[in-house]
Amino acid sequence: MRTLTKEVTLSIVMIALGVVLSPTFNFPVGPTRAYPFQHMVNAISGIFLGPWYAFIIALVIGAIRNAFGTGTIFAFPGGIPGALVVGLIYRYIKKSDYVAFTEPVGTTIGALISAILIAPFIGRTMPPLLGIGVQWALFIVYWLISSVPGCVLGFLVIKVLRRTGVAEALLPEKVSR
Repeated sequence: MRTLTKEVTLSIVMIALGVVLSPTFNFPVGPTRAYPFQHMVNAISGIFLGPWYAFIIALVIGAIRNAFGTGTIFAFPGGIPGALVVGLIYRYIKKSDYVAFTEPVGTTIGALISAILIAPFIGRTMPPLLGIGVQWALFIVYWLISSVPGCVLGFLVIKVLRRTGVAEALLPEKVSR
């Protein structure tokens, strides 16, 4: 089967997993919700499909979750940067499954975007602490609570897929190290 067909098919499967699994296990964290399975999908798609597919997968999952009412506006800056960072680092810096653990770095970038650009416009600002705005720090903590377990899950799934030979069967030219 052609690589493009396999990539698109795997992308659709990742989107379906993100849409179905995210609402099954989530919890409120401050003004946002934690969706660890979104971060798991980000880690897997960033490594197996690359940065641009991972970007699109996170974008589509966020759009579908928002359309179904199971997500918030924070799904976009919370998911997309994490997926993009994993894919970029894997492709251009280090081809290692441990790159899955960089997903929280991208999520932290998204947390900063949310705290500074999005939260004030929807009335989700936090009062200053000792005269210093703590919005950005709180969003980072909120999203690390979601992204750290998610990237660990993603790493474990990647290891299982590699050990069983499923990863190489899906996209042998993309996932070999």
